Amino acid sequence: MLIWTLFLVFIMGILALDLGVFNKTPHIINTKEASKWTLIWFTISMLFSGVIYWLYSNDYVANTTGLKPAVASMKFITGYLIELSLSVDNIFVIAIIFSAFKIPQKYQHRVLFWGILGAIVFRGLMIFFGVLIINKFAWTTYLFGAFLLFTAIKMFFAGEDDEFEPKESFIYKTLGKIIPLTSHTDKEHFFIKINEKNHATPLFVALIVIEVMDVLFAVDSVPAILAITSDPFLVFSSNIFAILGLRSMYFFLANMLAKFSYLEYSLIAILSFVGLKMLLHDYIEVPEWASLGFIALSLLTGVLVSLKLNKDENIIE
Repeated sequence: MLIWTLFLVFIMGILALDLGVFNKTPHIINTKEASKWTLIWFTISMLFSGVIYWLYSNDYVANTTGLKPAVASMKFITGYLIELSLSVDNIFVIAIIFSAFKIPQKYQHRVLFWGILGAIVFRGLMIFFGVLIINKFAWTTYLFGAFLLFTAIKMFFAGEDDEFEPKESFIYKTLGKIIPLTSHTDKEHFFIKINEKNHATPLFVALIVIEVMDVLFAVDSVPAILAITSDPFLVFSSNIFAILGLRSMYFFLANMLAKFSYLEYSLIAILSFVGLKMLLHDYIEVPEWASLGFIALSLLTGVLVSLKLNKDENIIE
């Protein structure tokens, strides 16, 4: 409980600094600033893997979890990379949502900040129940594995026309029945008064749609991390660090999404690998270094192939 409490206090402290100090004044986050923060979040995450090593060096923690320090640290990094890679699809959707609701660039960080707070709560609940179910009903591992394989196959055969339309979504239509909506914005405010009645601005609508979509994406990513480990602290911490880095990664990649068009195949490979690992865990034991290596290689291959083929296409044009 002490470890969990300290970790949550640490995360809340980082978020408070983020909104209260570093991003107190709304501004447009350019590529240079976004790349700097992406590197900072990645570095903090890798340093935390050292904290994981130190924590699991404790005899009590090691005996309770049954994990050696090096294995625990590697599981954390693997889970972090899985969540980070699966977040790429999330970035595409966030970009569509911001565009659909015409959210000014300088207020996008605020929407994502509050979205992260909600994501921490929802991810925590999903991880808690996911770990509980796997530990209590071992057969659900096969269910999760089959689901991940199904998701990979669905992604592979999905057409380019299957694009998410925020204003046509069930979420948007339902929200409109609950609270009056307006297309007007007032700086970074989520609500404004029109005729003495509160109306939700596009910022609030975008926040809710992003929040619900994040929960849907978590249905893929949480089982994927549970395939690596069922240790709740490793699953939660790796998930949260990936989410924290998602904002800066969004601003870093938002204007370059077209350059990484082949990264989708990397995600399909990762989901397929993790799904098969869950289905065959009774017959084949995949070492942690092999899982980490495959995921890192898949991501690197997707990035390099995207850059190479897009460069060739530009030359031909």
